[in-house]
Amino acid sequence: MADEIHETRAPDGTTHTTTIIDREPRRGGGMGFGLVLLALIVVAAFFAFQFLANDKAESGAITEAAQKVGNAAENVGDAAQKAVE
Repeated sequence: MADEIHETRAPDGTTHTTTIIDREPRRGGGMGFGLVLLALIVVAAFFAFQFLANDKAESGAITEAAQKVGNAAENVGDAAQKAVE
C-alpha cells in the first residue's frame, strides 16, 4: 500500500495538492459466488425433482394402461371360452 502526494505550484504562487491512496483490491467475492452457486443448486434440484415426479406419473399411467389391457384380454379369453361351450 503506497500513498503518493503530489504538489504543483502555479506561476502565480498558488499550490495544489493531490493525494493518491493506493489500496489493496477488495476480495469479498467469495460470499457472493457462494450464494450464486447455492441458488444454482436449488434451481437444478427443483427441476430434477419435477422431472422425476413426471417420470413417476408417466410410469404409473403406463402400468395402469397395461393392467387394463391385461383385464380386457382376460375378458376376451373368458368370452371365447364361453362361446365354445
